[in-house]
Amino acid sequence: MTERPPHRTPNRRLAALIAEAGFSNAGLARRIDQLGIEHGLDLRYDKTSVTRWLRGQQPRGTTPALIAEVFTRRLGRRLSTQDLGLDACAPVYAGLEFAATPAEAVDIVSGLWRKDSGSHAELRKIAFTPAGLVVPSRDWLIGRADERVARGEAGADGLGRVPLQGRIAVPRQRRTDPLDRGHGAKVTAGDIAALRSVGDLFRALDHAYGGGHARQALVRYLEHEAEPMLRGSYGEAAGRRLFAAAADLTRLAGWTSYDIAAHGLAQRYFVQALRLTQAAGDRAYGSYVLVTMSRQAVYLGHGREAVQLARVAQQGVGSSAPPVVQALLHAAEARGHGVLAEVRACTAALARAERALESARPGDETPYWARFFDEAQLADELAHCHRDLQQYRAASQHAERSLQLRAAGFARSRLFCRVVLATARLGLGELDQACILGAEAAHQASEMRSVRAHEYVRDFERRLEPYRDAAAVRGYRDRVAALG
Repeated sequence: MTERPPHRTPNRRLAALIAEAGFSNAGLARRIDQLGIEHGLDLRYDKTSVTRWLRGQQPRGTTPALIAEVFTRRLGRRLSTQDLGLDACAPVYAGLEFAATPAEAVDIVSGLWRKDSGSHAELRKIAFTPAGLVVPSRDWLIGRADERVARGEAGADGLGRVPLQGRIAVPRQRRTDPLDRGHGAKVTAGDIAALRSVGDLFRALDHAYGGGHARQALVRYLEHEAEPMLRGSYGEAAGRRLFAAAADLTRLAGWTSYDIAAHGLAQRYFVQALRLTQAAGDRAYGSYVLVTMSRQAVYLGHGREAVQLARVAQQGVGSSAPPVVQALLHAAEARGHGVLAEVRACTAALARAERALESARPGDETPYWARFFDEAQLADELAHCHRDLQQYRAASQHAERSLQLRAAGFARSRLFCRVVLATARLGLGELDQACILGAEAAHQASEMRSVRAHEYVRDFERRLEPYRDAAAVRGYRDRVAALG
């Protein structure tokens, strides 16, 4: 890698952190190279490179951010490039930081919203990293709600300040200039209610048509409406509600990004949604964000991380959470165990989820975001787990029950469950029925903007390969080909 001309001043900050971390120069270089590999980078640094940095030279490109992340992992606290005496850059880790203050959280998440404007192909190049889950989930678990989020005309907590050095600059003018100068308009109850209504609208679109259908409209709404509100003026109670609504929409932006396979971007949205829940003082919703992150980890095959995220969520809310929330958290853990083929642990987590849901009563105060977790959803979770454990009879029974109970508006969930049922029938040797179900799912997927939906179908087709010469499979292929 080409280096910048050396500075005359030795980098004493970097030297002090190397000593604190107990690294040798060669050891630090090796860890940077290993982290680079996680992001598809061939860096090939060595102890001489580190020596040059200590003498004042500045590494180029994303390397400063990688170095900061190496020290963050080693020392257990978030360190920036500035903390290391290195130049700021646009790091591969931008968006995975768990901000120290609400002000910084707004800077980070608004930077993500503004940057999220590329094609799906470009967005999918942003790397997902399992290691990037560790620090945010830990910081959420041990953290407390921010003491103050209110923001008045004087901008007491700095939410209207110029973005941090190294962040993306504020773009074109928004609704009103004062919002960017820290003297924003007062946020009303109606403003916050509008954010909530928009969330309901985009959730319905996502369930029915896939995350790619209106994802960009959601992100632009966050950029042009939610950010000015966050940089506006509000008291403590309104501020908590505002941050809660922003967390909900940011999680949804992550969920729709996940659905189009922009996994690195989705991961960053989830981390920032988690941080916003801390400003909102909403511990329970934070657990839901962690469950969302766990589901993404399951989808990507990171079962161990999925289990850990679900357990952090459980620990974070404790036993006082409503029964439906408890059921949701235990089901998420079960899915992680299922991916790992841990039969006993998966079965135990599913049993806890079933008991929790059975204990729910009509008068319970179930949060709005957990109300989807009903008998149909639990049956869906059971079906997925039994499929992963290759227990196809049970998978088939639970998938059929979920499809019977699931409302038509949850079209994508019904598609997933139909593929699970097709896979279970295939595992039971019922090839004809499996192909019929698979073709129905393929037809549904063709009408959705959901990479996950298409990937479910492709997974089923891979399972059909051993039977490719059978008449039923040839018929399946003909039906799918006719979809265009």
